Amino acid sequence: MRTAVVRVDVDPAGGLTAAQLSDGMTTLRRLVEQIDATVVESDIAAMPTGRREVELLMAGADREQLKRTAIDLCANAFGTVPVPGVLTFISRGTDDDAHGVLAGFGLTGEITREPTAEGWDVVWVTLRNEDLERIPESRIHTALESSLNCEVHIRTT
Repeated sequence: MRTAVVRVDVDPAGGLTAAQLSDGMTTLRRLVEQIDATVVESDIAAMPTGRREVELLMAGADREQLKRTAIDLCANAFGTVPVPGVLTFISRGTDDDAHGVLAGFGLTGEITREPTAEGWDVVWVTLRNEDLERIPESRIHTALESSLNCEVHIRTT
């Protein structure tokens, strides 16, 4: 399962006091425990209006569902109308991460790993020829190597 970092501006209007922000963070921590998520610690009261973002670490791959869940949690915790921010994924170099990168391009493929004598992994990714007609192989290759931090080879069928 992939881990998303979901960012949410919990006070877009800038109307919350430092005490309200602190109370909201306490409530948010309690709420995310119920769904097995985590709040990244930060002092949002020290952040300027328009940048009072919390970061939630949440398991899942469905971007829209993750955003909806984070918005609902933050609305309940802070009593505001939160605004979603940027959603990214943490990469641990796993096959799930490789599949997630491919999914970001709208692709599916087969992932296999081969360990080298030096102790490094070489990842082989098998894609359809038609997929490479839509998206340049170099973009896919670069994204996979960045995410996996290992050598990647792309094969086509």
